[in-house]
Amino acid sequence: MATITYIMIAYFSLINIAGFISMGMDKYKARHHLYRIPEENLFFIAILGGSIGSYMGMHLFRHKTKHKSFVLGIPLIFVLEASLSISTFINLCK
Repeated sequence: MATITYIMIAYFSLINIAGFISMGMDKYKARHHLYRIPEENLFFIAILGGSIGSYMGMHLFRHKTKHKSFVLGIPLIFVLEASLSISTFINLCK
């Protein structure tokens, strides 16, 4: 059981780092008129578990903070992920 826990911690750490970095990279690319990261990819990283990192990147880099789809979508994804995680944890503890 401990091995699964370590794998999950590593996975969620890495996917949140990816979400954070992708927001920073897209902001950089936007400011320098370079090829951008598609919004679908930014949301996909959040859906895979990187919503906290994506949210932190949005606010630290001030990126996508005026887009309602991100302002509402990323926190909603986090709430859904947290609910699913809590539900899974409760069911595993039975």
